[in-house]
Amino acid sequence: MKKETKQYLKILWQSILFWTISMMLFAFFRYYGVNETGAIKGIVQPLNLHLAIPLFAISGCISGIIYANINYFLIKYTSKKLSWGLNLIINISLYFLFIIIIGTFMRDIANTVFDITLDNGLGWWINSQTFRAIILYMSLASVVFSFINIANHKFGKGVFIKMLLGKYRIPKEEKRVFLFLDLKSSTSIAEKLEHFKYSQLIQDCFYDLNEVASKYDAEIYQYVGDEVVISWPFDTGIANNNCIALFFEFTQKLENKKEYYITKYGVTPVFKAGLHGGKLMVAEVGLIKKELAFHGDVINTSSRIQSECVTYNATLLISEELLQYLKMTDTYSSCFLGKVILKGKQHKVNIHSITKTDGFQAF
Repeated sequence: MKKETKQYLKILWQSILFWTISMMLFAFFRYYGVNETGAIKGIVQPLNLHLAIPLFAISGCISGIIYANINYFLIKYTSKKLSWGLNLIINISLYFLFIIIIGTFMRDIANTVFDITLDNGLGWWINSQTFRAIILYMSLASVVFSFINIANHKFGKGVFIKMLLGKYRIPKEEKRVFLFLDLKSSTSIAEKLEHFKYSQLIQDCFYDLNEVASKYDAEIYQYVGDEVVISWPFDTGIANNNCIALFFEFTQKLENKKEYYITKYGVTPVFKAGLHGGKLMVAEVGLIKKELAFHGDVINTSSRIQSECVTYNATLLISEELLQYLKMTDTYSSCFLGKVILKGKQHKVNIHSITKTDGFQAF
């Protein structure tokens, strides 16, 4: 619950900040230079800049709260059930309704507090040129805000701004944690379900994973077939054991939905995972479908550790190099499996298995 609350509050403050600034800018552009004697068409009494700024700042704050709640609701309850286009129509319709409500409320405030006379009768917005300007402006601002959110989800938190500034045009060294997740017995499951049902199964699993990943500040680096590569900045990945807590919550979520998966697919999906961390290079690659790519031994080692799950009949393996940075609590226990020569590597790597000790085992 704390993770969900944190996620909601993050969406809320970002939305409030964006819309408050946006509406203050609208007031500046709309009313700049208008004084007490300059009339604005569609308004009975003029509204000058020093009145417009606080009025629109309040409306922006309220808009941010409403916008955040609409988006949070749609993401949480309808994103999997409805198409993107239908979600967009619902979003616009709800927001249009709330803009009318906010506009009516703000006109009441303006009439009372600022002692001006604005038409606030039923249907005031139909013939209001100011309202039309606000609708157009907020629609464009919504597109910008949505684009920023999509870019942040695509590249990871804060990465989009860094790409705009060209930070990764020259490869940069970073320290990160990587989690490789792969569906167990994927070949036999694919043969049993055939490609259409199998694709739906993977889609459902990844939806469930995304609901969990955001709670632990995780970044989805790649989807490769039935495998997912998840990444964190190093300090974020080890904080509160995020990198292993995510895996066990995802596994628990699949277990909780066992009846759903058995009814729909006849199987209960189980994932195996490998964890490793360290320094590597980050760089922009490509001109078409530009993206960030990670280059270095950390990626290869994480993948090789995950492949050893079959050998040791384990679901979560971790390198000793990363394990030493984690603060193991009574919730988790580790078991040293030995020094292993991973495929493609010359030096042995110490690996451990991780299990949860609170009554739930990820097997």
